Amino acid sequence: MSDTNYENRDGADDSFFLNNQLIDEILEAIEGEDALHLTHLLEPLHSADIADFIEQISGAQRRAMLRLWKGGMEGEVLSELDEALREEVIRDLSPEDLAEAVRDLESDDVVDLVEDLDGDQQGAILRALEDADRVAVEQSLSYPEESAGRLMQREVVMSPAHWNVGEAIDYLRSQDDLPEQFYHLILVDPKMRPVGYVTLGKLLGSPRAALLTDIVEESFRTISVNQDEEDVAYAFNQYHLISAPVVDDNYRLVGVITIDDAMVVLDEEHEEDIMRLAGVGEGSLSDRVMGTVKRRFPWLFVNLVTAILASLVIAQFDEIIATFVALAVLMPIVASMGGNAGTQSLTVAVRAIATKDLTSANVWRVIRREVLVGLINGAIFAVVMGLVGIFWFGIPMLGIVIGIAMVLNLVVAGLAGVVIPVWLEKLGVDPALASGAFVTTVTDVVGFFAFLGLAAMMLL
Repeated sequence: MSDTNYENRDGADDSFFLNNQLIDEILEAIEGEDALHLTHLLEPLHSADIADFIEQISGAQRRAMLRLWKGGMEGEVLSELDEALREEVIRDLSPEDLAEAVRDLESDDVVDLVEDLDGDQQGAILRALEDADRVAVEQSLSYPEESAGRLMQREVVMSPAHWNVGEAIDYLRSQDDLPEQFYHLILVDPKMRPVGYVTLGKLLGSPRAALLTDIVEESFRTISVNQDEEDVAYAFNQYHLISAPVVDDNYRLVGVITIDDAMVVLDEEHEEDIMRLAGVGEGSLSDRVMGTVKRRFPWLFVNLVTAILASLVIAQFDEIIATFVALAVLMPIVASMGGNAGTQSLTVAVRAIATKDLTSANVWRVIRREVLVGLINGAIFAVVMGLVGIFWFGIPMLGIVIGIAMVLNLVVAGLAGVVIPVWLEKLGVDPALASGAFVTTVTDVVGFFAFLGLAAMMLL
């Protein structure tokens, strides 16, 4: 968060963003019950910055802010809020303020706002909409969760495919209810099936007599209303789309998805993968204590079970450990190096699976690469740890044992880091969610067993 100064708030440039100084001023206005100053501070801020501020303050401060900022809450702020806080904020708004907030939102933003709310709150928002808008939102809610039908907006700018540029421009200028932002004019046939689209730049830069079908974009592709939103985001990223029409089972145009919504999904997928790799699910800083506990406990329990399994391996070699205390000092190094190497391979593999870069066509090549990387790194660190074992404890054979164990564990780590997520993905299990515990178990068990087993054979 930047500490950029914003002294000229009343000047020509009011476009500043949230910073520590501004946060302190807003909190002072809330504590001082100064509604006028609070509104003055919040009004120039972007909706995303206001949402960030709401997420950072306490529940009591949030309720006081909403009470003072009467009628100031906008739908864009609600749509930017973390889902964990949305219900609480909506609950604190009066029906009038709620209606005013959601009235100017696009249909896709309203769907995103209401789909995770309970029945009463969902009903309150739907009742605040105009009849046509309410029907559009209810139709979108009828599609499966996390599908293109939930992601699309119903406001579509389209024209007959046989029009020319002049007719299209005159039509657009005559409309008073166009979406605030759109990127393409979608061309449809008499059965409302999309056949192409034209960018606004090409529309405005072409002669009026030019046919729309002569200036359509080559990037045109449609998206099924039931397509998974993760696949939609992948298509936008892969094919550099700006917007794409959404069609129903009969290939009729029912909506459009724009790049901003697709990129939100892509960011959420990236964030979700990172959080799941750490075993914290979809948590956020706004979550309550017990909710956070419930999400983290299962994976901590899994880690406990795997740690017990590794300890059982160690217990099989208690005699050799008692004879050579140096083994107890060095064995965590072998397991730790294997765990880190496994996590590196795992992270690369999970990301490649999510972006569809790791497929059956190249999986064996990737596995070979990771195994070779593990072998080379293992050999280098084997020399290092071999010398450490010799000079630290004065036992040359101990250096050879830890060197061989290091090579074995890093090779296994590279193999497990790719094979396990691929295997889980084929079983229909999210590799980001479950791979970490399995890879850690494999590297711990193999590391301890290899080191202590070799020690038992070579040192006794």
